[in-house]
Amino acid sequence: MAIASQDYEVHALTIDYGSKHSRELESASKLAEHFKAASHRTIKIDLGIIGGSSLTDEKIILDTGKKLEEIGKEIPSSYVPARNMTFLSLAMGLVEVVGAEKIFIGANAVDYSGYPDCRPEFFEAFQKTAELGTKAGVEGKPVIIESPLLRLTKAQIISKGMELKVPYELTWTCYSGGDKACGKCEACLLRLEGFREVGINDPIRYKD
Repeated sequence: MAIASQDYEVHALTIDYGSKHSRELESASKLAEHFKAASHRTIKIDLGIIGGSSLTDEKIILDTGKKLEEIGKEIPSSYVPARNMTFLSLAMGLVEVVGAEKIFIGANAVDYSGYPDCRPEFFEAFQKTAELGTKAGVEGKPVIIESPLLRLTKAQIISKGMELKVPYELTWTCYSGGDKACGKCEACLLRLEGFREVGINDPIRYKD
């Protein structure tokens, strides 16, 4: 949102996809307010009904025992089937209605957890699908999907955020909920490593 708001009026979209906690939703609302989004919608779609992910399925335990160097070598239990595909489809509908030019999504393919829907080739394929399957695309004005963080390391992302004055104390990355981040899940490990490389302290609180 920080990158998009530099050049565009932002219509923020949050997807309540059935996560076991609502902490990310709270952060999304605060960030939309902070960056003065023109609008902010939350769409509820319960991917927990499908299951298959430790983020949505109560029967699947979240991985918290990996070492940093092990992350990304296999698709983890936190992978939510078709999540980014679902997110982009809903966003594509919204941009056609509000007349937006671009969709910005914060996916990352460098220091990531092995998710297949965070790869550059996925976004390239979805761009083609959007051109073929939307009114805007058929009329020759396809909506452009922007993923400005895709090829950046976590340290580069944090540095960019500092440059744009992102209030990191309002952000949330941890796969667990609560007042404090767990510090043990893959998302926490990658975030903490990024802050360590930049040489600054992460302003959110951790259990450990």
